[in-house]
Amino acid sequence: MVTLNHLSVEDPDGGAPLLPVAAETMTPTPVPHHQKAALKTGRDFFLSRKENYTLSLLLLIGCYSVILFPAYFPLNNLSSDDNDYQDPKDLLLFNRSALLLSQPCQPRLGLDHLEMLACSKGLVNLPVFVQEHRPGTWNEAPPGGFQGAEEHLALALASMPQPGLPLSLSKEGRCRRCVVVGSGGVLHGSHLGSHIDQYDVIIRLNNAPVHGFERDAGSLTTIRLMYPEAAPHSADEYKNTAMIALVVFKNLDLDWLTSVITKQPLSFWSKMWFWREVVDDIPLKPESFRILHPDIIHKTEQVLQKYAQKQGNTSGGRRWPTSGASAVVMALQLCDQVSLAGFGYNMQHLKARLHYYGAVRMETMKAQVVHDVSAEKLFLGDLVAAGVVTDLTGAL
Repeated sequence: MVTLNHLSVEDPDGGAPLLPVAAETMTPTPVPHHQKAALKTGRDFFLSRKENYTLSLLLLIGCYSVILFPAYFPLNNLSSDDNDYQDPKDLLLFNRSALLLSQPCQPRLGLDHLEMLACSKGLVNLPVFVQEHRPGTWNEAPPGGFQGAEEHLALALASMPQPGLPLSLSKEGRCRRCVVVGSGGVLHGSHLGSHIDQYDVIIRLNNAPVHGFERDAGSLTTIRLMYPEAAPHSADEYKNTAMIALVVFKNLDLDWLTSVITKQPLSFWSKMWFWREVVDDIPLKPESFRILHPDIIHKTEQVLQKYAQKQGNTSGGRRWPTSGASAVVMALQLCDQVSLAGFGYNMQHLKARLHYYGAVRMETMKAQVVHDVSAEKLFLGDLVAAGVVTDLTGAL
């Protein structure tokens, strides 16, 4: 039997052992002074466990900061129409709107100032919605009256559980503030949505969208003023909507309203007479529908004729007011204070946005002949200058 008292495997290059010598044969080897100094220096190079943990934590926080800082604080050169961190395009107007909401409501402010405008006195104390069918009292055809549409009107009113002004919109005993949200491109980038939703009455026009534009246009609707061809087709646009008010331009508009309320679709032949496809269903209850009183249209048209005459524009036949101008006059009957957002066409910049949504440009307004937008801008500008209404977006 062979006993190995001394076992080692030497490195062929340097002669140092790769496996330790047997314990019983190992003897301590003195360490020279210069090797002790080198060993001490090597230990000083490494940190303690506590120091190593602290340094690692700081490095980790630093790495996360580099990654997350751009996400929470975007750089100035990252600008886009859809950038939620973008400032309002006019911070002065934004702050002015916020200040207006922070102040108490002033009773009869709009109408008191309106009565001082000589050419607009006829717009005071007008009926807002049609209350009942009164044969023989409508001496003008739609939209200024209901002459020739009496039977159509009677059927529409019969389908409405609560025609006329609802108690919720009565001004008795309460000061109320309205905002009329126009469709103008000036509203784009305003960030006024949260301000708009704070008003007591929020009036919107035709098919102007809310869904997807809440940041600038708000999300709530008290009254959507519209005619059949301009009714939104998406059910999303009727969410958070209290009321639809129909502007009647022809007898068939009343038949459409009756069909929407009763859920009885119009005949194919009737639909052929609309100049655009109309919706068959609006997801609101029958008590949510009203008919705008034709006096609003008729009286507003008379005032706008005076402004057209001031400009020497008396040709081209009758020019009916836009839904926006009609909505402003309606708001003055409903509320003590009225604000406007998204109003004002700037015909000097034909490539500017026409609406706060879509890609249509201002130049398309030159082709229309139904409305006198120049007369309306003068009219609305006078209302702003006289303190009758407040312009939140600054284009009037």
